[in-house]
Amino acid sequence: MASSSTLMSHEDFRRAKELEEARKAGIAPAAVDEEGKEINPHIPQYMSSAPWYLNNSQPSLKHQKDWRTHAKDEVGKFYDRGVKVFQAKKYRKGACENCGALSHKTKDCVERPRSKGARWTSKHIAADEKVEDIQLKTYEARRDRWNGYDAGEYSRVVDMYEKVEDAKREMRKKQELDERFKTGKDGAVDSDEDSDVEDEDKIRDVEEGGFAKLEKRVRTTGGGSSGTVRNLRIREDTAKYLLNLDPNSAHYDPKSRSMREDPLPYKDASQKTFVGDNVVRRTGDYFEWERLAVHAYTAHDKGQDIHVQASPSQAEALFRQFKAKKEVLVGKSKESVVATYGSAAQPADEAALLLGQTEAYVEYDARGRLLRGDASTARSRYEEDAYPGNHTSVWGSWWQDGRWGFACCHQTARNSYCTGAAGEAAAMEAALQMAANLESRTRQADREAEDGAAAPPAKPKADVWGTDVAEDLGLDDARLAAALRAQEAADAVPLEADERKRAYNSVSGGAEVTAEEMEAYRLKKARMEDPLAALYGTGTSGYNLV
Repeated sequence: MASSSTLMSHEDFRRAKELEEARKAGIAPAAVDEEGKEINPHIPQYMSSAPWYLNNSQPSLKHQKDWRTHAKDEVGKFYDRGVKVFQAKKYRKGACENCGALSHKTKDCVERPRSKGARWTSKHIAADEKVEDIQLKTYEARRDRWNGYDAGEYSRVVDMYEKVEDAKREMRKKQELDERFKTGKDGAVDSDEDSDVEDEDKIRDVEEGGFAKLEKRVRTTGGGSSGTVRNLRIREDTAKYLLNLDPNSAHYDPKSRSMREDPLPYKDASQKTFVGDNVVRRTGDYFEWERLAVHAYTAHDKGQDIHVQASPSQAEALFRQFKAKKEVLVGKSKESVVATYGSAAQPADEAALLLGQTEAYVEYDARGRLLRGDASTARSRYEEDAYPGNHTSVWGSWWQDGRWGFACCHQTARNSYCTGAAGEAAAMEAALQMAANLESRTRQADREAEDGAAAPPAKPKADVWGTDVAEDLGLDDARLAAALRAQEAADAVPLEADERKRAYNSVSGGAEVTAEEMEAYRLKKARMEDPLAALYGTGTSGYNLV
């Protein structure tokens, strides 16, 4: 105790001396935490400053230490596996009908189903299991994969595998002795000393194949992923987590030994030996499944009731029908294109089209006239010299004002019938009349602009019969009134049911129609296009619309 107090006094003296020297030198003393220990002033601020939610009012480095002691206590908590608490001698009410344990129900029993359960036999009652209610509150305790793992179980696993290896070794030795010392037919022992003795430590080809064996892992409560992983890694192979030591690179799961993403995405693909476990997922039938899913989504958007997850068989059957119909349509389209334009893969029928030249001898004079040989050129695959509608020229042989037509009749309609010289003259006359009308309209516009007065109202170009209006056309008021009364009387008389049996001019009696009668008909005829025609004759004259 004396030595301890002496050491403490020396430590206090040294600290006091250092503080006094720092005060004389004008240097601020180091900060002290709540335990009285000095804080190194060279520690960066981002390490010495505590988070805001800890509410530290004084300098401290406690937030840099593992101060969560309760979390350590929870991590070690787990259920006691296989612990029995009570062994009953007879069946109890409410216990399992199969084994007789009171800690679980009959549907949760994991023992072998008995022909007659413990409820009826009251024999071989199973012991009650220890039931615990453990509440893991911390984040680390709830997500600890190895919580509850007993390291002593591994020794039993090792012992089991060692026993298996010993049995295999004994079997190999026995087989080797049987092969080396074979008993002949005469009772002599044959010894094959030249046979090679296989080394027991040498790995056979069958066993070596186990290194590349792939096993499927299932998704468990402790984590893991569904996929295929290697049993053992060859020593010459580089571990996945050593390919890229950057902590921000692809995540490596040590329990399942999987790295889903590519650890070296910036490296050339030809120089990489590992590109991630996700690459295996996009192989095989994955692309066919992806096309099926896209087809189902597209069909569902267009109104069909298809769902890949709900009814996969129906979706696959419809997709198979869709592909068959698409192949038929594509084949028809291809045949139509080949029939119309031909196929470049098939050789041409004529040598001139196939080779682009011919051996036919043709001779011309200095003016370009044919002297000897056949100067006929090879025709194309398209239809030529087609003269539809009795035309004497092909379509497109005449052009004017941006429109194509036939040169024989100057028709600009593709399906028109040929009118010959008359059609050409009519087209020329129509063009001249159009030019004259435009010129007249231009002069009239210029005259109105010079006079500054409005033009007189235009006179109708047709009378009630549809012909040219006479200069001295006039209507008599008395005759017009009589015609109106006659028209009203004629409208009151019902017509014959079958209009086809009515004679021509039966309404007017066969007499010539006058201008007053035509005007009366025009005034009294029903106009079905008028939206207010149904309101006339109701007694209000349309005033009820106000």
